[in-house]
Amino acid sequence: MAKKKKTADLPTHLIVATDAEVTIERHPEDWIAMIIFWSLAFIVFLQFFTRYVLNDSLAWTEEIARYGLMWVTFIGGVMVTRRKTHIAVELMSNLMKPGKPRIALLILIDFIKLFMLALLAYFSLTITERMHFQRMTVFEVPMSYVYVGVAAGCIGMFLRQLQNVWLNYRAGWRQPHDMHDQVVAD
Repeated sequence: MAKKKKTADLPTHLIVATDAEVTIERHPEDWIAMIIFWSLAFIVFLQFFTRYVLNDSLAWTEEIARYGLMWVTFIGGVMVTRRKTHIAVELMSNLMKPGKPRIALLILIDFIKLFMLALLAYFSLTITERMHFQRMTVFEVPMSYVYVGVAAGCIGMFLRQLQNVWLNYRAGWRQPHDMHDQVVAD
């Protein structure tokens, strides 16, 4: 009959790593940002090729690349808002113990972000409307077409933050990186 090993006989490891299951999510803003990004990469390559290889630069590539960069920035902002990975100073909330003061701070932070993104969405729509009579330099197209991407990104960030507030409310504003959830060394 085989003897059972005692737990003291088993090797102990300071770090135990396990593979987590990876889920790949596809959201509309991911696809839009990817299409804009690769279009922008093609346009910049075309600009480089025509300027330095053919020695005859295309006039429209620089302007369209600038506007494409604006679009990919604001549409990318929607992705960042959805993932809750905007740059933030989290020192105060991370140092606070779980409880009502910490929850109140997290609620305040969520609603300040929501308010600021609502203002950003409102002003981006205002600017888009006002830029309708100004034309692009190379094309005779209204600049409001350029600012539609900025407004779409700002509105998308507001909607994603609204979704984040709802999800945080349902979770009780408990962040996954609470101090009591962190692993302590043996």
